[in-house]
Amino acid sequence: QVQLVESGGGLVQAGGSLRLSCAASGLAFSNKAMGWIRQAPGKERELVAGISWSGGPTYYIDSVKGRFTISRDNAKNTVYLQMDSLEPEDTAIYYCAVSKGIIAAVNLRSYDYWGQGTQVTVSS
Repeated sequence: QVQLVESGGGLVQAGGSLRLSCAASGLAFSNKAMGWIRQAPGKERELVAGISWSGGPTYYIDSVKGRFTISRDNAKNTVYLQMDSLEPEDTAIYYCAVSKGIIAAVNLRSYDYWGQGTQVTVSS
């Protein structure tokens, strides 16, 4: 079955950086677009970033453009989210997800497998 294991979350001060990783198994990883989704306390889930099967094109929500970078290594079945200039508003549980297609999707409904999530907390 599909397994997604996220790592790299933690507590960081505003302005700091974190790099999230997601190791995938049980799927044809190189044939799937991938994404990172987050959910903050009391808020709806939102798609933060997506990446196509080959690494491009990518998608970002406006609030993280210029600060976050999504990438992937198909040889390692791993997708990454580099987060720089973190803000307290970025505090959330971050989930890795598999898209139904090969091109970076821009809505949550396009993702059908999720990991367990990793907590990111940004202090002010």
